[in-house]
Amino acid sequence: MLRQIIIIDRDKCDGCGLCVQACHEGAIGLQDGKAVLLRDDYCDGLGNCLPVCPTGAISFEEREALPYDDVAVKQNAAQAKPLACGCPGSSAKAIERKSVETCNCHSASDGQTPQVETQLAQWPVQIKLVPVNASYLQNADLLISADCAAYAYGNYHNDFIKGRIALIGCPKLDEGDYSEKLTAILRENDVKSVTVVRMEVPCCGGIERAAVSAIQNAGKGTPGQVVTISTDGRVVHTETL
Repeated sequence: MLRQIIIIDRDKCDGCGLCVQACHEGAIGLQDGKAVLLRDDYCDGLGNCLPVCPTGAISFEEREALPYDDVAVKQNAAQAKPLACGCPGSSAKAIERKSVETCNCHSASDGQTPQVETQLAQWPVQIKLVPVNASYLQNADLLISADCAAYAYGNYHNDFIKGRIALIGCPKLDEGDYSEKLTAILRENDVKSVTVVRMEVPCCGGIERAAVSAIQNAGKGTPGQVVTISTDGRVVHTETL
């Protein structure tokens, strides 16, 4: 039958394995370090794999293909074992942080710099690598940040990452627009709020525009704010979205 089905560009694929995780039907696998469509009848043509691909290697085509077989997909899922594939560094995981009253960090007297507690609550953090359906996105307060901000602003972890799920990127250096990926995240998860942290430089406007566009396109009325950091590390502007 003639139907819509995914196609994977092997030249663009970097073998990260995120599409394998996103495809709940088991239609995609890794072969020789590249993603491949394993079976036409496992692909439902809905494209959950598209927004998670960091290189844009996945697209749709309309061609003759076997019809989607829901029964076979469910049987395969029941028999499937966890796949040891994909890049370990891009596997989604939540990180539990336990608040402590005392710190086992170095004292000033021992000549070493006191250790600052990280507030990062999940992995990965790059916008293009975070799976749209990662469990930690549900009911999250989302931080969408320019990566330079963490270096410019000294108390970044406590003031911005603490209590939030952090997604970072650089609109000047990364290829493509973040708005489609961010829209998918907001549509598929009950995100409570969005905080955008950007630098005052003009190129950082791209990450703000992508976040604003995603909030509008998702249509959920998610509350948000934009915090602008100066290049010398000061908060120079805060605006409600």
